[in-house]
Amino acid sequence: MWWIWLILLILLALVGWVIGMFNGLVVLKNRVNEAASDVDVQLKRRHDLIPNLVSTVQGYAAHERELLERVTQARSNAVAAGSGDLQKRAEAENMLTSALRSLFAVVENYPELKANQNFLALQEELADTENKIMAARRFYNTNVRDYNTRREIFPASVMAGMFNFTRREQFELQDLKERELPEVKF
Repeated sequence: MWWIWLILLILLALVGWVIGMFNGLVVLKNRVNEAASDVDVQLKRRHDLIPNLVSTVQGYAAHERELLERVTQARSNAVAAGSGDLQKRAEAENMLTSALRSLFAVVENYPELKANQNFLALQEELADTENKIMAARRFYNTNVRDYNTRREIFPASVMAGMFNFTRREQFELQDLKERELPEVKF
């Protein structure tokens, strides 16, 4: 009779272990979703700042129309990319970053604009937003790494396959300036 209790105890422990593994996958999946939402919030903040920045620059640099249109188009593409395909979204955000860099490079030619308080405030807020985007992206990528690692390790990989816990992709924004080698002159 004691062996029935032993089998029952072993089955109960096994069921508890499976439930714990499943719940762990759910927790990690929800952390990834929360982190993706944080990235969305920061990207939306960035997208909302750009029209104000463009209109401020437009008043001083009216003949830079092509560049301003490129920034506006890049912003539209980034907004349209939404939260669908992560690769397309990252590409659109990379294009926007490039267009903004070009805009700030052109601003160097306009001392009155560089001294404009409205422009300076927008530039500072955009820089702050870029830092928040980097932090949110790192948080997202850390959670994706943890989730993907857990779902790929046996025996959780079996459960992940049974319950359709799919692989998530990292959100990579390529900052070409970070990849360039610094130029050293003597």
